[in-house]
Amino acid sequence: MTTQTAPTTRRWWALAVIAAAQFMVIMDTSIIGIALPKMQAELGFSQENLTWVFNAYVVAFGGLLLLGGRLSDLLGARRVFAAGWLTLLAGSVIAGAAGNVATELVGRAVQGGGAALIAPSALTLLMMLFGSSPQELTKALAVYGAAAPAGGTAGVFLGGVITEYVSWPWVFYINIPIALLALVAVPALMPSAPARPGSVDLLGAATVTAGLAAAVYGIVRAPEAGWASGQTWGVLAIAAALLAGFVVVQSRRREPLMRLGIFRAPNLAAANIAQLLLGAAWVPMWFFLNLYLQQVLGYSAFPSGAALLPMTTLIMLGMIVLAPRAMQRFGAKPMIVTGLLVLGLGLGIMSLVRPTGNFWVDVLPASLVAAGGMSLAFIPSLGTAISAARPEEGGLASGIVNVSYQVGSAVGLAAMTAVAAAFGADQVTDIPELTSGFSAAFLGAAVIALIGAGVAAVTMRAPAPEPVPEQV
Repeated sequence: MTTQTAPTTRRWWALAVIAAAQFMVIMDTSIIGIALPKMQAELGFSQENLTWVFNAYVVAFGGLLLLGGRLSDLLGARRVFAAGWLTLLAGSVIAGAAGNVATELVGRAVQGGGAALIAPSALTLLMMLFGSSPQELTKALAVYGAAAPAGGTAGVFLGGVITEYVSWPWVFYINIPIALLALVAVPALMPSAPARPGSVDLLGAATVTAGLAAAVYGIVRAPEAGWASGQTWGVLAIAAALLAGFVVVQSRRREPLMRLGIFRAPNLAAANIAQLLLGAAWVPMWFFLNLYLQQVLGYSAFPSGAALLPMTTLIMLGMIVLAPRAMQRFGAKPMIVTGLLVLGLGLGIMSLVRPTGNFWVDVLPASLVAAGGMSLAFIPSLGTAISAARPEEGGLASGIVNVSYQVGSAVGLAAMTAVAAAFGADQVTDIPELTSGFSAAFLGAAVIALIGAGVAAVTMRAPAPEPVPEQV
């Protein structure tokens, strides 16, 4: 009995560290929001380049994810996971100690690079620990998935508290003790995997990293530069050329960074599309809901974070309690399609927000419906995207699904920002116009979710022939 209990206990402690990694990766995108005005005043950011405190992290994270996944497969997930925490720690020190704009952005980019090592290796370690038991794997993925909304809401809370009562550098320094604890825990808890023979496709890594970074850069800059501007289309054309070059390089390499045949695995491509569209619908909702609470309803940072707690709590309970049971009963495809439909319904209700609204009528009901949809769709699509690949390509599959969600988030947020501005969200002092812009963004995100449901219904196979989490 004791020989069984010890490894089991250690596995769930290892899962706690993996979930903490997901928590941190997401928290680092949301914790800076409240601190931005003080950072702007002290470091000399202009209004235009202030957004790059967020974007520098996202560009580095999205651009380096595939390389992180490949390194995880070659060098071993445990080594890359530890290296990611060390890199995140270094970036946090640089960002917190920065005395000027350039140093701050370098620190944020280094943080993003650390996250790009952590995210795919964390999912690979999760599969190594729980992949032999479909029921346990579904539970583990649920805990991992629930850490994301917890990290987002905790970031809003902590960012407000730290900025108000301590000082803005501590929104970065808070990572340091957590990273040190993780680095101590990794050798004790995480399974080791020997390094595999193989080479890193440096040309492929350079082209895909530059291509993804250029795509994310072009998209996040488009609302400022204009979607029809030569600058926007020039950057996106460069991104398209680089990504096309990456595909050509991969087709000709003996040991490519991303084996193109991986997408022939049943349901892998369909699950990644579902994750992309889920991110494209969810992140704009979360972003504009924060703005509606603060700019229309007049909430300060702390009450705004508190207003997100019911939604966050429902997502976490839905992912941990409801999703695993529903997966076993219904399978992945019905869960993904239903979840995206429910998310679309919640966003549609949210688009009815009023300039003279209140939390109980305009926010709470719609946010709970949307949270229910997210909790239904996220775990099945994530689990399918990872487990459909061959075991030795777990790091690559984890990198791909992270890229899908992050690129979807960036594209969705940039597109809905443009939609919101077109319908009045740039009129910050005109509350009715501002609300109209937010409403248009919620409605646009609802359309994305409904498109996702339709695409999943057409492209997902059911039942999946691969050993995905829903099979028992």
